[in-house]
Amino acid sequence: MTLLVHTFVYDEKGDRQLLDDPDDGGDMAGFESSRTKLWGSECTRALGARFLPRLAGDAMFVEPEEVEHFLAECELLRGNTAALGAHSGYGEEYVVARLGNIERAALRARAVGGGVLVW
Repeated sequence: MTLLVHTFVYDEKGDRQLLDDPDDGGDMAGFESSRTKLWGSECTRALGARFLPRLAGDAMFVEPEEVEHFLAECELLRGNTAALGAHSGYGEEYVVARLGNIERAALRARAVGGGVLVW
């Protein structure tokens, strides 16, 4: 299994609607094991992350009003990709690529007033 990242918006009924995924595979957020080895790891938590560590237990939703805070978290992690790659065992390139996909989903969410789902 793999973790996927999506941008969503709320429809007029208040239900989440996923937007179309990028054609380039940019919806990949990591291996299933990334939930605990990377995003939910003690290293990620020690950096001050509060959104992505939720993946250790379940899907992660970032509501529209939280997107700016989530982008700040992504920026914080971007500055620490070497440490995250070493700690997780995935390597820095893997972390950079997956974090980039997550950030792009968050930027799409900001542009349309939506949120982010990683599951």
